[in-house]
Amino acid sequence: MLQFVRSKQKSVLIKIAFGIIILSFVIGYTMLTAPSDQRGGQGREVAARVNGEEITYDAFQNNYSNLYNLYQNIYQGQFDARLEEQLNLPRQAMVQLIDETLLIQQAQQLNLEITKKELIDSIAQYDAFQLEGKFSRDRYLEVLNYQRLSPEQFEATQQRRLLTEKVRAELQQGVNISDTEFAAAFHKENDKINLNYVWLTPALVESKVQVTAAGLKQFFDQNIETFRVPEKVSLRYLQFDPARYENEIGTFTDEELQRYYRRNLDQYEIQEQIKAAHILLRMQKDADAETVQSRRELANTLLKQLQDGADFAQWAKTYSDDKSNAAQGGDLGTFSRGTMVREFEDVVFTLRPGQLSPVIQTPFGFHIVKVEEYIEPGVKPLVDVVDEVKAGLILEKSRQLAYEKAMDAYNINRKTGNLETAAAANDLGIKETGFFTTDGAIDGIGKVAEINQAAFTLKESELARPVQTTQGIFLFTLKGRQASHLPELSKVKPTVEQAYRSEQAQSLAEELAEKLLKLATDKKSLITAAQSLKLTVEESGDFSRSFGFFIPRIGTSQELSEEAFTLTKDAPVTTKVYTISNKFLVASLKNAEIADFALLEIADREQLRNRLLVEKKEQVITEKLEQLRQQAKIEVMVPELSNSFAAGGDKS
Repeated sequence: MLQFVRSKQKSVLIKIAFGIIILSFVIGYTMLTAPSDQRGGQGREVAARVNGEEITYDAFQNNYSNLYNLYQNIYQGQFDARLEEQLNLPRQAMVQLIDETLLIQQAQQLNLEITKKELIDSIAQYDAFQLEGKFSRDRYLEVLNYQRLSPEQFEATQQRRLLTEKVRAELQQGVNISDTEFAAAFHKENDKINLNYVWLTPALVESKVQVTAAGLKQFFDQNIETFRVPEKVSLRYLQFDPARYENEIGTFTDEELQRYYRRNLDQYEIQEQIKAAHILLRMQKDADAETVQSRRELANTLLKQLQDGADFAQWAKTYSDDKSNAAQGGDLGTFSRGTMVREFEDVVFTLRPGQLSPVIQTPFGFHIVKVEEYIEPGVKPLVDVVDEVKAGLILEKSRQLAYEKAMDAYNINRKTGNLETAAAANDLGIKETGFFTTDGAIDGIGKVAEINQAAFTLKESELARPVQTTQGIFLFTLKGRQASHLPELSKVKPTVEQAYRSEQAQSLAEELAEKLLKLATDKKSLITAAQSLKLTVEESGDFSRSFGFFIPRIGTSQELSEEAFTLTKDAPVTTKVYTISNKFLVASLKNAEIADFALLEIADREQLRNRLLVEKKEQVITEKLEQLRQQAKIEVMVPELSNSFAAGGDKS
């Protein structure tokens, strides 16, 4: 969304939209707590207190929304409920607010403040508030008014943000990188080792497992709870499909159309596009200086001829090395930003129809480009997309209507639990599911966590509150329930036998791994030991300490990654068998390469030192915030977060 908006700042509408994006990410939550805030209700409730200073529930909700939109923009289609849960966005949002409050309090202790000039200069830097590269008070007020903010609110917010930046800078003063730290970081990133290793997997020895009736019975008796049949339920339900109610949606006012259009501007964007042709003089990446100069001279000669009137299409057919389009006069078709390599695009998108590029060098060689068409970025006007807007509104309204009908049915019939009456009133047929478990798929519905969860709390003749899904809204009641119970062995024998085989194979694989380790240690050679046991030795490839706990072709193991860099030629074999992803591994050093610090170029040294300095400065802030959290009195009132912030501060 941000990239989409940045590329379209010519229309007033998009400039305002850009301003809104700026405000939502820069202002964050503090606009909600400015003195002139007139919001009432839940927004003024307290979500947390930090040393007595309140963070409002509105502040928390707004910051959560900003984080949600940010990650949605980053991950695009991969952003789903599972990823959201992994990121723990509510907690992230609260931690950010607590940290900012702690930094503001620290600034007060350090007697730091923001001058009026600093505030004015910072506001003037925002593109959203500029016209023709200069700050415009009219544009400033226009954007703020669109966001329903007063200048006093925004300036209070901006002052708070600048103050956190100033206290961060104050805390980072005097931070530097010592020569010892510099050398250690260099070796961490550049010293490399290569491991030999052998996997001992249960599958390798599973054929040796012997299954006996007595052994299977004993295993089943000892692990009978593992094979417990879980509770299952079945449902009767009504499905309120939004498509069913589309014909009930009336006409829309101009205001409704405009509002939907503004909310969904990114759906109507016109991407910046170029239609162009090129001549490529291909060149290998490792070409010598003489070849490079020769190809460059030829490219310059061709460019001069084209500038003097030579036919571009004919020259492309004659000279271009791009066989995919040379016969078509070098035609590249129409493409948008992000399609071609950066060096190519940086030049081409500055050209306009009929213009020739200078000679462009990319990893493929030298290019000469002629632009044929240019599509300016922007947004389709409402008049051109009004049918799409109406379709979107119909879908939105029909979903809302379907939910309202489901809620009416629920409220009217929840006391009796009579699904038949609800079905008759809404001209819907009652559907039924088979039995399913708490985490199982539901016949005709699929996996919907909210339905699964509600189903197992239902009592007989009780209606569950309607649940919205992508398939519509479901109103349901309990049909049947099967209690959890312990099965007889005969009922689950195939499952028990598979589990028994897996357990025995696991034990045999571990025994073989220990045998291999002892033999390799005695012989000081994993390869020799593996050959004697007819096992396959693999190689990790080079890796450094900068890989963290990850080892190529093996996976993640903190213990192994740490021991690996202690192995030597005299003691090349690991001291233990490692268990990674339920597999056993024995490893040994194949070779080690210690980097020569003296060979590091001056420019590379400066780049490394600067990066280390940035990382260390951030670490200083992290450690200071941890200290402040430990010392602070932090009270979190948001129910789902209160436990994780209990006992005197965040322990993350």
